[in-house]
Amino acid sequence: LADILLSVAQGRAQTAVWTPYSNRKIASGRRNLMTVFKAALAATLATVAAVAVQVTSALAAYPDRPITLVVPFAAGGPTDVVARIMGDHMSRTLGQQVVIENVTGAGGTTGATRVKRAAPDGYTVLMGNLGSMSASVAMYGEKLQYDPRTDFEFILNTGGVPMYLVPKMDLPVKDFKEFVTYVKANAAKLNFGSGGVGATSHLTCLFLHSLLGVDVTHVPFKGSGPAMQAVLAGQVDYVCDQSTTVVPQIQGGALRGFAIAAEKRSTLTPDVPTSAEVELPKFIVSGWNALFAPKGTPADIVTKINAAAVASLKDDAVKKKLNDIGVVIPDDAGLTPAALGAHVKSEVDKWSPVIKAAGVTGN
Repeated sequence: LADILLSVAQGRAQTAVWTPYSNRKIASGRRNLMTVFKAALAATLATVAAVAVQVTSALAAYPDRPITLVVPFAAGGPTDVVARIMGDHMSRTLGQQVVIENVTGAGGTTGATRVKRAAPDGYTVLMGNLGSMSASVAMYGEKLQYDPRTDFEFILNTGGVPMYLVPKMDLPVKDFKEFVTYVKANAAKLNFGSGGVGATSHLTCLFLHSLLGVDVTHVPFKGSGPAMQAVLAGQVDYVCDQSTTVVPQIQGGALRGFAIAAEKRSTLTPDVPTSAEVELPKFIVSGWNALFAPKGTPADIVTKINAAAVASLKDDAVKKKLNDIGVVIPDDAGLTPAALGAHVKSEVDKWSPVIKAAGVTGN
C-alpha cells in the first residue's frame, strides 16, 4: 500500500510538470492515474486476501505433521518423565505424534535456545522448568541467549513437584539431623549431584547449603536421570531432586528420604519428614515444568496446544500417573497461558537474589 501511495504522489508530480496549462490534460491525467491506482489497490487487496486464506487454511489444518517436544534434559529425568506421560495423550488429541527430543546441556538452556530459534509454526515446543526458564536469568546473565519472560509464547504450567533431599545409601548418617552435623564437619570432602548448572536440583541444594552455611562441591550431570544413577551407584554423596525421580527410589528401598522441601508430608512417602519437622522451615522448594513455544507462534496454534495439554491433565489415567510421582496439577485458573507468564516472572524475581547472593554462575 505504501508503494501504491508513493506511485500516486510521483504521478501527480509528473502530471504537474507536463500539463501546467491544459485543464483537459490535467483531468485526463488524473482519470488515468485513478484507474491505475484502483487497479493496483485491487491487486494488492486480492493478494492480501489470498495470503489470509492460506494462513487460515494452515491454522485449520494444524497439525498436519509430527510435533517435536524438546526436553532440555536427559531421558529418564523428571522433566522427561512428565513430557512423555503428557505427550502420549496429546498425540491422540492432536491427531499427530508428539515426538520427544532430548537436547541436553547448560542446565537446560541449550534446549531452550534451540526452541527459541525454531520457526514459530507450532511444530517445535519446549518443556521448560524452573531452572531453564527462571533461574537461568541470574545464573547466565548476559550470556543467556534468551529471556524466558519475553522470548517465548506461554502455553501451560504442567504442575509443581516437591523436592527431596536423598543421600547415597552408605553415607554414614541415619537422618536429617545427623546429615547436617556430618555435612558441616566434612563439607570440603563431600559432593552433591544435580541435573546441571542452574537445574532445579542444583538450585534446591544451593538453597539448602545457604541455609546451613556450607559450601559443598557440585557435580553437574546432563539431566536428573544421570544424577540419580550416580547417587544410586554411590558416585556422589547426595542429591536434591524432584519427587518424579526420587519417589520410586524411596518406595523401592533404593534410597532414603531425609526431608521433603514442602509444608506437608506426601502421601507417596509418608515417612519422609517435612522441612519444618527437621527444624529447617525455610527449606521450601517446588519444582515445576511448563510448555513454551517460539515467540510469534500464532495464537490459534497456542490455543490448540494448550487445549490438548489441558485435556491430558484432566484425563484420569494421566492424572494418576502424574499424581503417583508427586506432581501437583494446577487448578483451572492456573492452566492458562497468562497464568504461566505471571508464574515465570515471579520465579525470576524469587530466585535471582538467591543465585546472586551465592555467587554461582553457569558461565
